[in-house]
Amino acid sequence: MRSTRMGTITGSLVAASFSAVLVLSGTAGADDQGPGSGKGGKAVDKAPAGVELTTLLPEKISVHNDSKETAITATVKNGGTKDSGPIRLLVVGFDGLTVTNVKGCSAIPEGDLPEGSNSGFACSLDDLAAGASKSYGIDATYDLSRTGKICLPVQNSDGSKTFWQQGPVPFGTANPSPNAPATPLLLGTDNKPVAPGGDELPRTGPGRDVLPLGAAGLTLVAAGAAGVWWTRRRPA
Repeated sequence: MRSTRMGTITGSLVAASFSAVLVLSGTAGADDQGPGSGKGGKAVDKAPAGVELTTLLPEKISVHNDSKETAITATVKNGGTKDSGPIRLLVVGFDGLTVTNVKGCSAIPEGDLPEGSNSGFACSLDDLAAGASKSYGIDATYDLSRTGKICLPVQNSDGSKTFWQQGPVPFGTANPSPNAPATPLLLGTDNKPVAPGGDELPRTGPGRDVLPLGAAGLTLVAAGAAGVWWTRRRPA
């Protein structure tokens, strides 16, 4: 029996491409993710007066080469002077990065996922006080033979507005570690394949950084170097 479908995710989702030439050395553990970074983040719809919502991702994570498992901490922050009211954080995985669980959050049904994504969770917040933040533990897997991206939109409770979106931003490394217990990855870096002799990463999906929500009949609009996800409510 199909479970009751979560309401259609609506609002604008904005994405841009990022590149980096940093090379990681050593192994970053799940408990040593480095300082949080808002890299790849952008304000979209105007937030209520006095509310300033942003997100943070770790600058580095580590993927176990055998299990392909990794842990990521995502943080949503209200840097404004007024409480946010009801909001929700979405955590969406793309390509080689699959989100398997977000503690305290609900899985987005497959039919409501952004087209081209492979997984997603919605985290509802009744309120986020001025100056406060809330962190979520993300369990994920990463196929190191592919690219991998994560996206964090922050919306109002019904998804009609997106106040902030980080990503889809890649995690990756230009220095694969196939013989090590784990491979360290850096935020904002396109991944290189671990497989020996791999000169080029396989392309997955339509090959775009920004993809419309699946089955919702959405349109991708090009805007310079970035794209915008415009969404509309699904038919009943």
